[in-house]
Amino acid sequence: MSAIHKRLRTLALWGLAPLTFCSAFQAHGAGLELEDCRLQSEIAGGGVAARCGWLSVPENRENPSGKQLRLHVAVVRSLRTEAAGDPLFVLSGGPGQAASDFYISIAPALARIRRDRDIVIVDQRGTGRSNRLDCTFPDESDITFSDPQQLRELTRSCLARLPGDPRYYTTSVAVRDLDDVRAALGYQRLDLYGVSYGTRVAQHYMRRYPQRVRVAILDGVVPPQLPLGPDVALDAQAAIDSAFARCDSNVDCKRTFPNIAGTFATLRTRVLEKPVSLSIPDPLSAEPTNAQLGAAELSAAVRLLSYSDETLSTLPLLIHEAELGQPQGLAAQYLMIKRSLDTQIANGMHFAVVCSEDAPRWHEHPVSDAELAKTYIGETFMQAMRTICEQWPRGPVDEEFSKPLQSAIPTLVLSGGNDPVTPARYGEQVVAGLKNARHLVLDGQGHGQIAVGCMPRVVANFIAAGNVKSLDDECLKTVAPAPFLLSRSAPAP
Repeated sequence: MSAIHKRLRTLALWGLAPLTFCSAFQAHGAGLELEDCRLQSEIAGGGVAARCGWLSVPENRENPSGKQLRLHVAVVRSLRTEAAGDPLFVLSGGPGQAASDFYISIAPALARIRRDRDIVIVDQRGTGRSNRLDCTFPDESDITFSDPQQLRELTRSCLARLPGDPRYYTTSVAVRDLDDVRAALGYQRLDLYGVSYGTRVAQHYMRRYPQRVRVAILDGVVPPQLPLGPDVALDAQAAIDSAFARCDSNVDCKRTFPNIAGTFATLRTRVLEKPVSLSIPDPLSAEPTNAQLGAAELSAAVRLLSYSDETLSTLPLLIHEAELGQPQGLAAQYLMIKRSLDTQIANGMHFAVVCSEDAPRWHEHPVSDAELAKTYIGETFMQAMRTICEQWPRGPVDEEFSKPLQSAIPTLVLSGGNDPVTPARYGEQVVAGLKNARHLVLDGQGHGQIAVGCMPRVVANFIAAGNVKSLDDECLKTVAPAPFLLSRSAPAP
């Protein structure tokens, strides 16, 4: 059941600042000094040899002589003596994730690409080691989350403690940083891989610097014209409904977990009325730990488990156990999720993006609280986001930012057929404006496709060819969602 840790690492919805160890060896880019280093991450595990350095940029780009911040840059050199092509820039999600941490988790999936090309990792301003903007916010299980006055006070306290002015940490500013890094390293053009929120960064870079991009991969794509937030609960509900329907259509799953959707609804109603308090072994240390399973904890565990077909396959069993009076499994999942997110997400940067880029457009895409209340996430999440963004200062957003991208850059768009946060219809919206694109939808998969099945080979071939015309994706037709776990004694899916 600990597979959620792997998925949290690889899906790039959240981030963690990595540890970097540098040696005395130095190399030089154009204006950027690099040293031998090793990227390491507590969450992702393992390490990657690289060349690391810092690039100073103005926090407020309209005041170049004002406060400077340092961007953390890492270059993972091609296995060739000299790289054979343009570098691949990796853009992570969140918003609020450190790209260096994300890269460590997906490095094996990019191994074919690294044979010929450098891979460049930039911790976006406000994340990782690039002046991380962070402070602690309550989750939905905390009463503060649903108390507007307390949440306003917490937001003001957070703003007062941030090490930077959050107005200057928007995507529109970050893409200028990215191009400064490209120039400082001496690259004329680059390839882009973005996942989740990183696809927003990639598309805006493609819009602003089209001559600098050779090819792009958009994995779990966010359409520029869509303000994120209002649809979160609706899309999450659609994904779990689809999973429950798949269980009902499977003879073994339906026999073991009859009416799993009804069981889940009953469980949610019960813990909403009276949260369950219990003691469980700590998921990491095995020490006895007090925990609670209420509606908020249940919602968080279910939503994050549904990001991957592998972890989603455990949900019917976990729900069934909880309804029978054994909620320890779901409670343990919640604890692991909460700890990972508390460590990974840079809240200040997250709200700098959402409150400047999405909140002003929420009225254009209204979803009523009555609609949200019908979902398992409910209306509390959006109510809290509105409260926070009322307090949060807004930063610069380019005039063209929210318009659909129109581009002839060769682009590969990847979607999961059961993605709970960036469903395949988002990919369809984006592809409509791309003249040289291919949209691959993987049956039953969740959020983030770069490491699924033969996708690493397909993506590497696309980058090598530089176009989608001859792309062979036949091997992806064998991809299928993991079978549901029917008991704790059954083999892992």
